[in-house]
Amino acid sequence: MAYRFPLSVSIIYLSISDAHLICIFFVLLKMSFQNTREYALLQDQADPLHSFRDEFLIPKQNGKQIIYLCGNSLGLQPKSTKTYIQEQLDNWENLGVEGWFEGETPWMFYHKELQKLMAPIVGAKAEEVIPMNNLTVNLHLMMVSFYRPKDKRYKILMEGGAFPSDQYAVESQIRFHGYDPQDAIIEIHPRKGEETLRTEDILSKINEHADELALVLFGGINYYTGQYFDLEAITKAGHEAGAYVGFDLAHAAGNVPLKLHDWNVDFACWCTYKYMNSSPGGISGVYIHEKHFNNKELNRFAGWWGYEATNRFKMTKGFVPERGAEGWQLSCSPVLMMAAHKASLVLFKEAGGMDILNKKSIQLTDFLEFIINDINKHIGYKQFHIITPKSAKERGCQLSIIAKKHGKIIFDELVKQHVIGDWREPDVIRISPVPFYNTFMDVFEFGHILKDICNRLKISK
Repeated sequence: MAYRFPLSVSIIYLSISDAHLICIFFVLLKMSFQNTREYALLQDQADPLHSFRDEFLIPKQNGKQIIYLCGNSLGLQPKSTKTYIQEQLDNWENLGVEGWFEGETPWMFYHKELQKLMAPIVGAKAEEVIPMNNLTVNLHLMMVSFYRPKDKRYKILMEGGAFPSDQYAVESQIRFHGYDPQDAIIEIHPRKGEETLRTEDILSKINEHADELALVLFGGINYYTGQYFDLEAITKAGHEAGAYVGFDLAHAAGNVPLKLHDWNVDFACWCTYKYMNSSPGGISGVYIHEKHFNNKELNRFAGWWGYEATNRFKMTKGFVPERGAEGWQLSCSPVLMMAAHKASLVLFKEAGGMDILNKKSIQLTDFLEFIINDINKHIGYKQFHIITPKSAKERGCQLSIIAKKHGKIIFDELVKQHVIGDWREPDVIRISPVPFYNTFMDVFEFGHILKDICNRLKISK
């Protein structure tokens, strides 16, 4: 297999194995960032994952594809989504209720294949994951099992400024157990003058409240800053403190490599409509470590679909859970939502998994950072301040950018120029070049338009 690799003005032709090819491509790429159209085109020509862009439907305005940099909020639709959903509509049409047990993909077992596809994305065993419900519903269900306040151990530690839905869920769970959220929630905030949390401060806070903690519940990646937390270290510290540890991976699943099983994480939940491209409000995913499968002391809200599968249709009293994460299910599988999810999961497998996607993600995000800094040089001062950590180990493909002047005006102008990112109050523009369907040319064009907006607004030192 031959690919072209631009390095300065030279083009090197290689014919080697795909794995080595991809690694060398991304090493060479980082050595030679240039803010030029020619450079971006050459990177896209050499990108081993470039063909996956053609697997997605890119929105158009006036017949031209927009520059879509908002996968952190809603991923784009795979072209195959209609096919997967239509297959199940056809089964419904042709089989009716028999579709639960008949046909090539009986609905009764449809989740089984999804478990196998989901597991590698979050670093789990297939039986440790299950698609079900929506994210906040699953957070509540997990807290039913893993928030077990007793005596002086009743507090929950979370990052300050967590996504509001997480805050509301935690508040309501604490009130349900008869505690005061003002007392029972421990929030950790960045140090004065800093935008992101230091891992040592998180671990110190866990240790400080070790005797009081029932649960550590963090986001995997903070939605506002884009900071990717050290989940392994947090889990270890939480367990040493005697608490359960869980994560909301809404902005991490499908974005960064995860090893939930190896890190010994107790539970995690995530939505699938961001980096996992599985439809607006699509089905959520849940992970539960296998060490909890036989723990009868864990509470859970039970439903028919979580009952032991071999005896489910005997309709007997007394809940007996199915082994694994399946035992936390409540109601019948939403097959059409799972079909949309499957369309995306298959693409993750075809792309070679999260490690391969993450290599391109790092380069795209580094290139975006380079472009932003180059615009600052053009302006003559730091008009754009990136609050997302610089290290690739502490971020995914999202950069959160604060404009010193005219932030909301600049964002609105980007939208008028058919560049779609998103705005988060009070002052952040979030831009996310997703490796599946974004290109180096997308990033270059974004920078070109942003620079032009700054020139027209006469932004200067």
